[in-house]
Amino acid sequence: MTRRLTRGTKLVVASHNPGKVWEINQLIAPFGLAAVSAGELGLAEPEETETTFAGNALLKARAASEGSGLPALADDSGLEVDALGGAPSIYSARWAGSSKDFTVAMLRLHDELASQGAWHGPAPRANFISVLCVAWPDGEHRLFEGRVDGHLVWPARGGNGFGYDPMFVADGAQQTFGEMEPKDKYAVSHRTRAFAAFKRDCLEEADDASGDGPNAVRDAAGFAAAAANISSKAELVTFVENLRADLIAKPAEWENASLDRYLNALHSWIADTTALDGDEPKWRSLAKALLAAKSYE
Repeated sequence: MTRRLTRGTKLVVASHNPGKVWEINQLIAPFGLAAVSAGELGLAEPEETETTFAGNALLKARAASEGSGLPALADDSGLEVDALGGAPSIYSARWAGSSKDFTVAMLRLHDELASQGAWHGPAPRANFISVLCVAWPDGEHRLFEGRVDGHLVWPARGGNGFGYDPMFVADGAQQTFGEMEPKDKYAVSHRTRAFAAFKRDCLEEADDASGDGPNAVRDAAGFAAAAANISSKAELVTFVENLRADLIAKPAEWENASLDRYLNALHSWIADTTALDGDEPKWRSLAKALLAAKSYE
């Protein structure tokens, strides 16, 4: 009989990436799982030494499960480009550098394709792939793969999503993943497809089987995850638009809903914080400041 994760099970999401943790939490929430991230537990990130998505997903899931004594769910995903022999593949995030600045990664991808002459003629073919791995402390594990095919565009378009989303157009779509509303992207995404197989084999019935998918509703955790992944001006523009819409729709949830209170909180947070002292992209720093001022006292 297939081993399943029952309602109420505590599960570790084996990632320190806020965007990825948010997506996975949104996917598993309707199934009654109590999720905590590896970052919240203070678990170290293992070095991704494997040569495949499946190998790295298993490595991360096992490390989190062994370190916590709990079942763990890990994802390894990336972009594969035909004209580059499948690159950047498992190195997709590493192309963004230590600050995870995907404007750098997308520019490198553009330049690599330009050096191959791949922007002349038909649009370069590419696919996103995601492998989910669930591992238990006793060593048992399961792997699930999802894939979406499409092509790349330049310049990048859109401020939703993260990573290479603004360059990728799925087959049958007109918008990039970066232009799509989250619920539309997650209807066809690689991670959703991998999760569908995981759900079928390992989960009980959802509380709400008609849910819109991850990031469909921008709550506090969703905004925080978005701010932590912003890498471009376009993404910041979309973030500010969504923040304004949130204020209009839910003013009671804003501690500082007036302009005077908001600007005072923004001033105080910038003066008090050390979060802006690093080398992260300037757009990301600004997004974090704008979000913090919503409730900072």
